[in-house]
Amino acid sequence: MDTLNKRKLCSVEATIAVVGGRWKPLILHQLLTGTRRFGELRRAIPGATQQMLTQQLRELEADGIIHREVYAQVPPKVEYSLTQYGQTLEPILSAMHEWGQLFLLRSECE
Repeated sequence: MDTLNKRKLCSVEATIAVVGGRWKPLILHQLLTGTRRFGELRRAIPGATQQMLTQQLRELEADGIIHREVYAQVPPKVEYSLTQYGQTLEPILSAMHEWGQLFLLRSECE
């Protein structure tokens, strides 16, 4: 939670601070299936600007949720993956996915 001050947070607030927002859950959902390069993430999340995606990836890396691997080659190659700690978010993200599907089905029926 590098992005937060050191005041005491409730657990839900802490979770939202680390993985909340418009783009982080989408990034994490993509990384659940494996390692991704920046360009792959950008194509998978077209609404996020390059700058926003970079910022969100840096925050997730600073919080220990994702790992950034830089390969010394030309052209530069950077890959992102979930850390072991980041993988503990899988049940939360899966629950969000399932709930979202139910919500969309419910919305179609009304």
